[in-house]
Order: sequence, then structure tokens, then C-alpha cells
Amino acid sequence: MLSRFRLDLPGRDRRAVRHAGPAGLYRICQDRHVAVVGGGIAGLAAATVLAERGVHVTLLESGDRLGGRVASWGIGEDRTMSRGFHAFFRQYYNLRALLKRFDPDLDCLVPVPDYPLQRPDGVRDSFSAIPRTPPWSIIGFVAQSPTITARDLLGVNLSAALELVRVRFPDTYSGYQGESAAAFLDRLRFPTGARDLALEVFARSFFADPDDFAAGELIAMFHTYFLGSAEGLVFDVPVDDYDTALWAPLGRLLARFGVAVRMSTPVRSIDVTESGARLTLDDGVLTADAVVLATDPRAARELAASTRSEGLAEWRDAVAQTRNAPPFVVVRLWLDGPVAASRPPFLGTSGYGPLDNVSVLERFEAGAAQWSQEHGGGSVVELHGYACDPSVMDRPADLDAVVEELQEQLHRVMPETAGLGVSHREVLVRDDCPVIGPTGWDERPGVRTPSPALVLAGDWVACDLPVALMERAATTGYLAANTLLGRWGVRGQDVWTTPMSGLLASPRQHSWTALP
Repeated sequence: MLSRFRLDLPGRDRRAVRHAGPAGLYRICQDRHVAVVGGGIAGLAAATVLAERGVHVTLLESGDRLGGRVASWGIGEDRTMSRGFHAFFRQYYNLRALLKRFDPDLDCLVPVPDYPLQRPDGVRDSFSAIPRTPPWSIIGFVAQSPTITARDLLGVNLSAALELVRVRFPDTYSGYQGESAAAFLDRLRFPTGARDLALEVFARSFFADPDDFAAGELIAMFHTYFLGSAEGLVFDVPVDDYDTALWAPLGRLLARFGVAVRMSTPVRSIDVTESGARLTLDDGVLTADAVVLATDPRAARELAASTRSEGLAEWRDAVAQTRNAPPFVVVRLWLDGPVAASRPPFLGTSGYGPLDNVSVLERFEAGAAQWSQEHGGGSVVELHGYACDPSVMDRPADLDAVVEELQEQLHRVMPETAGLGVSHREVLVRDDCPVIGPTGWDERPGVRTPSPALVLAGDWVACDLPVALMERAATTGYLAANTLLGRWGVRGQDVWTTPMSGLLASPRQHSWTALP
């Protein structure tokens, strides 16, 4: 049940909500074995909670590193690569709780003081000086924003604007069935500059085209990051590459808990019965009392299709209906000179072709800073382009064109880079992120499945709570573990979220539970 009496808030927001995990014993008394498929955030969260409570866990990861879609890896000469920049917002209570398992003071993270959004006309929005507590946050932002004028505000659809502060979860997710993020902003009559801000900061962070992104998700993001939370829009980033700062230490913790971590071990099929699960691997069969399926959405669809239980037919169909977002491209450049000292460590961009943001990695990442020091002060710059044309996946010429355009736009954003040489360049293109489309929220698979031996976790999994992206992955990982622990009479993991309703939501008696 939702707890109104809290001694220890996870952040500065006094309205943060604790969703209590299932009650029971502190540790399991039975011999239970759970297979966790996937070593990303969702799988790591589930494995950690289960192992802490004495469950024997085998974590199966098809790749050669932990972290899933937030992984990093070495590429030689003390250089590393990743899938792109990730912001660890202060609202990510559950992800941060996972990291606190091995780093109680979160020394692995460092704050980014600001992340301005820049346009070609020179107008730039900033988030560093605005108040963090609603409603002063929105008042402060409007007062200082160069993109919103008093005349602009007169044109806003007030009725639609009030919807942003009347949210209530989970109703908000399904209440905008059929409406896209772009269509909602059309109806809202947002000023052009503010519309760009909403789309660039929120919608495109989901790697999605705004016309193919759910309005309910966009509105939830306004609430979670800005209009409903006192944590504000500030965020932290890891002090080094993801593996060094986050996943290697967490992996060592899991080893101390007795988790059997098996890397480079793809699961070929899963069968579940009333008595447990059977997983087919390349080197044999693994049996377990239950399985947590915590892979990326494409792999989850393939494994769901492999299950032969008749009771899962409708569930398999629901998983098959999930979709992936368009591809994204990451270009990391090791330059032979520095970018201007005035450049922020992270810059959002709008109106620069496919370029969505630029990161100057030596400003916060220890490995990049070391490379810079050893190579004459050169900068390590990362370019990110979301929602690219699908042709970049199978037509090298199209990918080369996007990479070239990203670098040309960098020269527009940071003109000094046009005169710098590129010592190294690394390019990555992927299309394995989920897209939360305008329709189908109520049909999306959640943590629970028809089988007691199978639960889901991941950022693509439906969750009634106001969470998204990495935080949805961590949260559903906890909820998956809680589902199994609750069945076995073991105390689960509490989950924290931003408020479950907006500032102007109509009064209603709440009775939230942490189980999906």
C-alpha cells in the first residue's frame, strides 16, 4: 500500500511516494533458483534483489559485458566506446538505489550543472537557474526562457495546458489512447520554440519520431521531470565509462552474493510449466524455479515466441505486437585539439539536421580526461542522432552520409572544431530500443505473465508508475523480483516514484500497490 509516513526520502521531494514491496521473511527459507535472462539494468536490478534475499540466481547475458544498452567497452589505446550519453536524473530513485548497493554515497556520479538547448538562430534555453519545486519551476522557466513570450502564452490552449498538471497514474498512460506526442503539442498550441524544447528534451530521448510517440508518455515525462517533481531537471553522469564506474563494481557485488554470472551465453528458448522453467542454451539445458526475462525488446519477442505453453498464447501475441524505435547513430571523435572552454559538457541541439546532442566527454569522464592529458589536450566529443532513417542499418552509404552530416553540424554548433583534426573516430548504429506508440498501451505486456514461473522486466514493459527509460528498467526489475518473492513469502524491495498525480489533479482516495 502507498505509505504516507516516511522517515527517509530518496531525494529532496517531500511528495515522493513509497510503494511498499511484499511483506514476509527477510530471507528465503526454501531452496529456490531463478534464471535472469539479460544483464542490462532490468536484469541486474532483479538479480540483486533476489540474491540479497537468499535466492540462488543465474544471470545469463548473451554479450560479453554487463550493462545492456548502457554498456561501455574498450577499443584500444586507453579509449572506450558506448551507445551514447545517458543522464542519471535525481528522480531515478530506484536506479540510484541499485547503484547505492556498491556506492552508498554515489561517488560514481558527478552532477552536470546545465544542459542548454541550442538553436541555429542563437537562442539557447537553460535549466540551471530555474527553481526545482513545482509550480515555481514552470513559472521560473517561463520567466527566463527566450523562447516563450507573453504573446506566445496568449495562444496556448489553456484547457490542454491544464491536462499537464491534472495527470493521474496509471490513468494518464491509457487516457491518451490514439494521440501522438506531436498531435498533443498541436492541440496545446505550444509556441514553436517551446515545442522544440518539449520534443528534443523529452520525445526524442525515447529515440522516437514525435508522430510515433505516445502523448501519454510525453505528458508523463512533463510530470516526472518538471511539473510534478521537486527534483528538477538537473542530472548526474558517471565519473568514468559505464563499465568502470557502474557495472564492474555491481558485478563484483553480485559475485559476493553468490550470483552465477554467465557471459556470452545466449538463451535459445524458454519453456515454462507450473513447476518451473527450462532454458535451452548452446551448451545444454538450465532448469530453474522461475525465469526473469529482462532482454531488449527484439530478443524478448524471439524468446516469447519460443515458449510452447498453450496458456501463453495470448501473451505471446501481445509481446509480438511490441515494436522497436528507428535506429540511432553515435559518433565519437578523438580530436587533436580542445573545444572552447566555454562549451558545456552536454548540449542539446534543435534545427541542426540529424544532430540531437553533443557531449564533451573529458569534462566528466576520467578515461577521456586521461586520454586528453596524454594527447596534448585534445577533446573527446560524442555526437548523437536519434530516430534516423532505417536505411542506415543496411546501406553503408546512407550511414556514411548521416555520419558526415553529424560532423558538419558539429562544426556549426562548435565552429572551432572545423579546424581540428580527428585522431580517431568510432561509429555505432543500433535499432534495439523500444518505441511507445500512440496506441496499444492497455495491450502492452506487463511484469506479470499468465505463468507463475515467468516475469518480465525492461524499459519496454508496461508499468503503471510514472517512470521511464533507465528508471523504468530498474523499477520493473524490482517489481519482477517482488512478484516472485511475494509468492514465496519473502519481503520484497520498496519502490519509490515521483508523485502519482499532478498538482491540480482532482482529489481521489489512493490505494496503490507496488505489484504490477
